[in-house]
Amino acid sequence: MSKIIAKTVERVEMRSITSPGFALNVDKAKYDAMKEALLAAVPQGQPGLTVAEVKDGVLPLLPDALFPGGAKAGWWLKGVQLDLEARGTLARENTKPLRLYRP
Repeated sequence: MSKIIAKTVERVEMRSITSPGFALNVDKAKYDAMKEALLAAVPQGQPGLTVAEVKDGVLPLLPDALFPGGAKAGWWLKGVQLDLEARGTLARENTKPLRLYRP
C-alpha cells in the first residue's frame, strides 16, 4: 500500500477595493511573486501606468516556476492590484484608461 502525501500550500488573504468586506485565501507564493513584480513595475506618483503597461512590465519579472509562460498572470495581476489598492499600497487615477501608481 502506498502513502499519499498531501502538499500543504501556504495561504494569504487577498482583499478587493471594489468589494469591501470580501476576502479570498490564495496561494501565498503566487501572491508574493505578483506583489513584488507589481511594486517593481508601478512607478511612484502620478500619472502612473495603464494596466496594459503594468502587465507588460510585470510579465518578465514573474518566476516561470509559478507562472509558466505567463499562465494565469492576468488573473493574479488583477487580484493583487485590487488587494494592494484596498491596503493603500497602490492607487488609481480615474482616467480612461485607468492608470495605477504607488502613492
